[in-house]
Amino acid sequence: MLCSMMVSSEVTPQADFNAQGMAGKWYLIGFSTNAEWFVSHKASMKMGTAMFTPTGDGDLDISYASLNADGTCFRLNNLAKKTGTPGKFTYSSWDNQNDMRMVEVKYDEYALAHTIKSNAGDNTVVNKLYGRGVDIGADLMEKFRQFSLETGILPENIAILPRNGECPAA
Repeated sequence: MLCSMMVSSEVTPQADFNAQGMAGKWYLIGFSTNAEWFVSHKASMKMGTAMFTPTGDGDLDISYASLNADGTCFRLNNLAKKTGTPGKFTYSSWDNQNDMRMVEVKYDEYALAHTIKSNAGDNTVVNKLYGRGVDIGADLMEKFRQFSLETGILPENIAILPRNGECPAA
């Protein structure tokens, strides 16, 4: 675990990150983590959508929605506050302090995000692969898999999420 955190803490955001370029709808296609809860939830996870809305002062308002099997929607909203490093944001979610880095972004195609979640000295890593559409090339899925392995995620904790219906606008 310590080894993976050393690697993870060295992950840097894309140097020329542009928050305005993130604006709009993205599909959450890939998800990987070293968090224990993932093992029991992985099979039920499906693709969801994220709306990224840059604020006037450089923060990112992130609204996530995923359609549950019973037709209800799981929704989550976070305001990711910019830091002194472009592409690096912080936010609180439940009892976690989150350090999110936008590692690689091609604004019309995909975004790779790396987050270190801290809670009472316990750190976990979450990597997410977003796409502008529901389909993403095998090369990007492999890039996501390799990045996840490099940041200490076990192969069985890397998921390409199955397609899903979308939640109605809130």
